[in-house]
Amino acid sequence: MEVKVLFFASLADRLKVREIKIDLPLKSSVSDAVETLTQRYPALAEVHSTLAFAVNLDYVQPGDVLADGDELALIPPVSGG
Repeated sequence: MEVKVLFFASLADRLKVREIKIDLPLKSSVSDAVETLTQRYPALAEVHSTLAFAVNLDYVQPGDVLADGDELALIPPVSGG
């Protein structure tokens, strides 16, 4: 199945990519997608435990299952003042 992945804020800057598409086996979870992405972008390993995830604009947990055509967003922590 194909999943569109969006990288936001400092994560996009760190990885030097804002959006990609990846192929995953059917019934892959968000965690499976992050593992696949970490193989492609090793710098992701340093921050992946701090990320929030959203699928099709709804926040999800790492164990949630993805479907073909989903849009997965990886969202780093945000600080402000």
